[in-house]
This record gives sequence, C-alpha cells and structure tokens, in this order.
Amino acid sequence: MSTSAIVVAIVIAVLVVATAIALIIRNQRSKRLRTRFGPEYSRAIEETGSKTQAEAKLEKLERRVERFDLKPLSPVARANFVAAWQKIQARFVDDPKGALTEADRLIQEVMAARGYPVSDFDQRAADVSVNHPLIVEHYRAGHEIAVQHSKGRASTEEMRQAMIHYRTLFAELADEPALTRSKAARAARA
Repeated sequence: MSTSAIVVAIVIAVLVVATAIALIIRNQRSKRLRTRFGPEYSRAIEETGSKTQAEAKLEKLERRVERFDLKPLSPVARANFVAAWQKIQARFVDDPKGALTEADRLIQEVMAARGYPVSDFDQRAADVSVNHPLIVEHYRAGHEIAVQHSKGRASTEEMRQAMIHYRTLFAELADEPALTRSKAARAARA
C-alpha cells in the first residue's frame, strides 16, 4: 500500500469518526431538548417547520430565561396570591366575565412576582415554557378563551374552562399543587 493510499484511508476514517461524533452530539441535544420541553418541542418544530430551527429557537429561549432572576414566592406572597385566587374563583359564579379578567391579571402578577418579564403574551408563554413545559398549554388555552371573552365571543362554559386552565397554571406558578389536587379529588368523588 502506498503512502498516499494510507493517508486517504486515514482521512476517510477521521471523517467517518467525526461524522459519527457529530451525529451523536446532535441526537443527545435533540433528546435533551425533547425531554426538557416536552410538548413544546413538537410545537416549536411545527411553528418553524424545521427541527434544526426549532432546536435553535428553544436553546435561545433557554439562554434568555437563564438570565432572569426567577425566584419562588415568599410564604406571605404565596398566601396572598392564593387568597386572591380563591376570591376570584368564588366570584365566578356571580360574575364569570369579571372573574376571568381578574384571573388573567392575577396570573400576570404571579409571573411578575416570580421574576418573569410580563411583556406580550406570546413572549410570556414562551418564557414559562422553559420551566413549565407541561403547564404552558393551559396558559395558552385559557388566554385564548380570555381573548374571545374580551370580544364578547366566549360562553360561560368556555370561561369556566379558561378558569380551569388558569387554575392549573396558577397552582404551578404559586407552587400550590393542592389547588389542583383538591379540585381533582372532588371531581372524582362526584
């Protein structure tokens, strides 16, 4: 075998190994993002039309949220928010429209208290998706109904569904899983 043939064989072997390593790294990246973002990963692919673009978008979002000073609520703030939430839920029976508007506002207040910027809705939802990927869809669904409500196009049943979506998000952001567990337990007994 000539020296040039050996060099070519080595170059080919190096390229094959480099390609294999690149594929392994890419697959690990995809797996990490799929695990971290759950359904949001698929949503990003749908929105961008490209796995590569979706993953770049999600990584950029991760870096953005890492710069936030996110913090849990203090016990006093949590208690105040929970009390406010309970008043809003109780008010729903007599004034579903007003309660839904207040619930939307309270969600934003909790987000701000936790350290999320409260710019436009799409950015808030994207930011929340980084740390709460399984819950953010509740936020989107509740907000969509609230938007329809503001246009006079939401039924009382739809507003009730929005409140359920918001309650799920509120419980997660306020670190009050008992809010959703107790409601689920009551529904199961009924």
